[in-house]
Amino acid sequence: MQYEAKAPFIVETHWQIEEVLDGDSIIICNRFTQLKKEIRLYGLDAPEVKINRKMIEDEEKSSLPAELLLQLGLQSLQFVLSVAPPKTAVTIITELENYYDYWNRQLGYVILPGGECLNDLLLINGYAKAANNYFCSKLANYQILNRDAQLNEIGIYSQVKRF
Repeated sequence: MQYEAKAPFIVETHWQIEEVLDGDSIIICNRFTQLKKEIRLYGLDAPEVKINRKMIEDEEKSSLPAELLLQLGLQSLQFVLSVAPPKTAVTIITELENYYDYWNRQLGYVILPGGECLNDLLLINGYAKAANNYFCSKLANYQILNRDAQLNEIGIYSQVKRF
């Protein structure tokens, strides 16, 4: 699935993945300046990979034990590592009206060398759920992709009905 811009945006090239933090956050490094920054993927939420405040909130919302959520988070992380490991060249697309999240991380669509959008791949393959925490212009489409993965029991949805 190719990315199609729907809102005013900026495109940043010459970046590569430095580190995959979890299923919805990565550290990127500029190939020329060596500048590093964290990118939070638009329109989705993946389970956490550590016990933290958000994990406790997710445990309460989903009624799933933290240990299971942690395993699901590690599966999401492994999926990202399989399609976008460190050193993968990426292009970042950020909507001007929704540039940063609450924690001051830059939001973005992560475009892989073949033109696929990492955000889309996570949802299509059931390793993240659509989330409206940080609005993006593709949210309605992301909710459809999420529902398809859920109904077809793909990825994490092969183990749980919701997370």
